[in-house]
Amino acid sequence: MTNSDKPRLHPKVREAKDLMERGRMDRREFVRIAALLGVSAGAAYAMGGVTPSFAQQADLPFPQDDGMAKEGGILRVAMQVQKMEDPATYSWVEMSNQTRHMLEHLTFTTPDNVTRPMLAESWEASDDLKTWTFKLRQGVMWHNGDELNADDIIFNMTRWMDPGIGSSNIGLSTFASMVEEVESGEKNDDGTPKKVKKMIPGSLEKVDDYTVRLNLSKPVLSVPEDLYNYPTAIVHRGFKPPLSDNPNGTGAYTLTNLKVGERCELKRVTETTDGKPFTYWGGKVYLDDIHYYNFDEDNQLTAFASGDVDAIYEFGIEQFELAEALEGEIIEARTAQTLCCRMQITQKPFDDIRVRQAVVAAVDNSVFRDLVFQGRGDIAENHHVSPIHPEYYELPELKRDVEKAKKLLADAGYPDGIELTIDVGNTDGPWHQTVAEIMRDQMKDAGIKLNINVMPASKYWEVWDKTPFGATAWTHRPLGTMVLSLGYRTGVPWNETLFASPEFDAALDDAEATLDTEARREKMKTVESILQDAAVMVQPIWRPVFTIAGTRVHGYPPHPTQYHQFNKVWVDS
Repeated sequence: MTNSDKPRLHPKVREAKDLMERGRMDRREFVRIAALLGVSAGAAYAMGGVTPSFAQQADLPFPQDDGMAKEGGILRVAMQVQKMEDPATYSWVEMSNQTRHMLEHLTFTTPDNVTRPMLAESWEASDDLKTWTFKLRQGVMWHNGDELNADDIIFNMTRWMDPGIGSSNIGLSTFASMVEEVESGEKNDDGTPKKVKKMIPGSLEKVDDYTVRLNLSKPVLSVPEDLYNYPTAIVHRGFKPPLSDNPNGTGAYTLTNLKVGERCELKRVTETTDGKPFTYWGGKVYLDDIHYYNFDEDNQLTAFASGDVDAIYEFGIEQFELAEALEGEIIEARTAQTLCCRMQITQKPFDDIRVRQAVVAAVDNSVFRDLVFQGRGDIAENHHVSPIHPEYYELPELKRDVEKAKKLLADAGYPDGIELTIDVGNTDGPWHQTVAEIMRDQMKDAGIKLNINVMPASKYWEVWDKTPFGATAWTHRPLGTMVLSLGYRTGVPWNETLFASPEFDAALDDAEATLDTEARREKMKTVESILQDAAVMVQPIWRPVFTIAGTRVHGYPPHPTQYHQFNKVWVDS
């Protein structure tokens, strides 16, 4: 290879290496950043002087093959079985897991928080991080025999930024920097022009059949990470929902049977839909079939104990003792999964910040970890950035102040206290209700009577973004800035609090564009403080995740987001 043939090293990789050597950046954070900027994961680990914690194949994102692995068999997994309509609008990890074996992503963020190429072969960012060029793997076959090409990517990204689709992807930093606010031609209730966010012309560019360029309006470092967010699964350029009626993908498996609330069955693809041989681009896979059987979270461990399934999606802390008594491998992950007991700030009485501040002041976040998760997990601080996020800034500890809460209520016109109702769906299990009950008992001291309206999980998801006061589960994201962009930027689809702050948006932009870890943490102090001071939620804990796999299951992958990627899983017959 001549010097001119060598891959270009982004100048910010050199900058990051210098920061690492000066002690201003952790070595694993350097590996993460170098990989984001186009350095292969193996080379990034070598440059950082770090031993890889995920042994991937040389040119594939998946683990290395197990020399003992056996082909064949069915993996049976207990998990809620959900509808599969439009991946761009998915709002549950479970439905994305059913889809993940069939539809794939441009990138793949592994449990070590390093992002690798998946359907993309490589990518390159401009020096100012505003232009990103993705080269696709050639020869990737769709189940209908078509080859993956740039038109597929253009089709998907255009859909994600179409306001008529309503995809949460538009809130990701990447796509937030590719849209602009325009008048829709309709009127709001007050007669003012209604505005929507639409793709800026020229933001997407087809360079050739296997190359796509993203032209952003601002610098974004997290583009490859954003492309593994679960609603970014790539559908065929001819896709029409629902997916379950036309299950065409690039993955090793296809959907053969879906009965919502009962079962989802996937079978390894050997032929295209027109009867020709199918070759999977991602190397060897072992399982013949993957079957999901519908069990709610509190019944999955029971199904495992009875031998009905080989593995489960998760079990709750209250079942840990039972799990320890079973024959299997317990997998525990520290995560940035959480519960936001959030208030919608446009609805009474939460349109008065003093009421929200009173709710927050009446609650002691520090007790939830011991009371709910037996000392596991991390204490949260009402700003949705976790201690495991690399950009986390530790703000002063929150202190419960009952007298302050009473005064705030009196100032807001409630000298005799106030009665509130929180909607709880227990969508991640009964611990949601336990959190609400602890809040209820604490808030009583401040004159706040909290009623808990427990509803079925499916009903909660119908109102999660409308209810004045709701307990919403948020899954793990590798970056705090990613979840803040999805959930708290002005006007994004998943902004359930309806919080809107130009100051917050600008501070988040500034933090995202800062490479120096220490400097970025300092900037996150402002971001976290703005959100915390706005008192839009009580967010008491970052929860651990527990799952279990039987002894006949090998290579069952732990992931803090509970993503299922079963390419190298195999079972004993």
